[in-house]
Amino acid sequence: METKTIQETQTQPTTERLTGSEAIVRCLLAEGVKTLYGYPGGAIMPVYDELYKYQDKIHHVLTRHEQGATHAAQGYARISGEVGVAIATSGPGATNLITGIADAQIDSTPLVCITGQVASHLLGSDAFQETDIVGISTPVTKWNHQITKASEIPEVIAKAFYIAKSGRPGPVLIDITKDAQFEEFDFSYQKCTAVRSYKAVPEVDETSLNAAAEIINAAKKPLVVWGQGVILGKAEAEFKAFIEKAGIPSAWTILGVSAIPTEHPLNVGMVGMHGNYAPNKLTNECDVLIAIGMRFDDRVTGNLATYAKQAKVIHFEIDPAEVDKNVKTDVAVLGDAKVNLTKILPLIQKKEHSAWRRAFDDLYAIEYEKVIKNDLYPTKEGLTMGEVLKEINNQSNGEAAIVSDVGQHQMIACRYANFKQTKSNITSGGLGTMGFGLPAAIGAKMAAPEREVVCICGDGGYQMTIQELGTIFQQKAAVKIVVLNNDFLGMVRQWQQLFFDKRYASTEMTNPDFVAIAKGYYLNARRVTKRDELAEAVQEMMESKEAYFLEVCVEKEDNVFPMIPTGASVSDIRLA
Repeated sequence: METKTIQETQTQPTTERLTGSEAIVRCLLAEGVKTLYGYPGGAIMPVYDELYKYQDKIHHVLTRHEQGATHAAQGYARISGEVGVAIATSGPGATNLITGIADAQIDSTPLVCITGQVASHLLGSDAFQETDIVGISTPVTKWNHQITKASEIPEVIAKAFYIAKSGRPGPVLIDITKDAQFEEFDFSYQKCTAVRSYKAVPEVDETSLNAAAEIINAAKKPLVVWGQGVILGKAEAEFKAFIEKAGIPSAWTILGVSAIPTEHPLNVGMVGMHGNYAPNKLTNECDVLIAIGMRFDDRVTGNLATYAKQAKVIHFEIDPAEVDKNVKTDVAVLGDAKVNLTKILPLIQKKEHSAWRRAFDDLYAIEYEKVIKNDLYPTKEGLTMGEVLKEINNQSNGEAAIVSDVGQHQMIACRYANFKQTKSNITSGGLGTMGFGLPAAIGAKMAAPEREVVCICGDGGYQMTIQELGTIFQQKAAVKIVVLNNDFLGMVRQWQQLFFDKRYASTEMTNPDFVAIAKGYYLNARRVTKRDELAEAVQEMMESKEAYFLEVCVEKEDNVFPMIPTGASVSDIRLA
């Protein structure tokens, strides 16, 4: 009896009388949040009043737009592996978060977004700045919840962080009425470690592991395609050991790149619409396709009717909903990538697959002559996007984190950036969000201040969130910004050139003086128009200890190849 009393006393959390708004801040601190991004307003003002009191413990970053807050939180989460946090007021403040939340959902980025809401007695009355943000965000969140009583705050926030970061990560939204922020209650906090009816990680199935190993060991032409699941699962070392023992050529999706170094001999490049020639072409010649932590996105598979039909497919995946959704698998290995790769390693036979690997080398040689050489070592007068990335590689030695926006420059950055460490490529994958790059780079730099963070943008996407230069200036975030300016919405223009008889409908841009704007925000800035200026300018940028803006004027009608047209087979890849 006495023992039982002692145990109850030890596990009983202590309580304090707090307002709901102070409880929110205390919950964030209990979850280890040191930085959050947001924009104040009436319905969230009580929380901001408490954040003012806790400035020595939690750093609030005032972005210039709520969308910038979510993208910055994404960049923070992607490079740190921690949960990113964004906060906004009700109505337009809340709805402005939606693009970033949707981006995080499809790219499996852990976010907790907190929105203020009108007082509970006004709900449903079309009060000033009232929107049903729970209803609006339901399709693009992993979970959401509206709080109307202060006593709900600790349990809901604890649950939010657990759901956001567990299993396949994703965004969670918590909407909190203003009266709940003012209300007092007896506060205590316990972290959430499980949620009934929510199974974060499927159990390991030894039968599927054995079946997968048997197929892999019998393969003559195996190919691995890995995605971000390797990075999210912190399985880089296990993945490297697996492919090295099995001797399997391995290709990556744009979110999976950097899990192993670019120069690794088994790294055969990128798959997808603008991926490398060899892995795309040989997808339809391999006898076993091993997908690890990727979801067979349409930009990777092309025409599903012709995708790897000759191959047995093994899918390592944490989310059961992704198995057989697009590509029918022969063996599904459900669960955590780190655990399953560790368990299958002893079952895998040591192989070399030398002849099969030479097939990738032969096709790379073709791509180099027809595409890569012209991108990186051009002889034409105009600057190419590829040679800019080459100079950044030279100056960063593959150590920089590259944050890219969306468009031609994104594909060039993913194709040509050299990476030596994981979590080095941060971009918008599934949603393809123009405007992602600049604010995401802010979050990435703040999460990893010791690393060089280089933001690669096009002139179109850059202007969608250009106001975040103000955040860079105010926070003194030493982000290096490179705008590859071709005075076009380049990716759309490329499609118009190739498939719409060069009818450039609404894609040519009349741009402002980007250097003057950057200097208006008190940033060091420079423009490059000639090849002989490029190396020195990139060196100056990379050596700067402060934020730096570099505009490089590239050829207007330069295209990104290889390219698989929409709906075509991955075998029908164009080199020009």
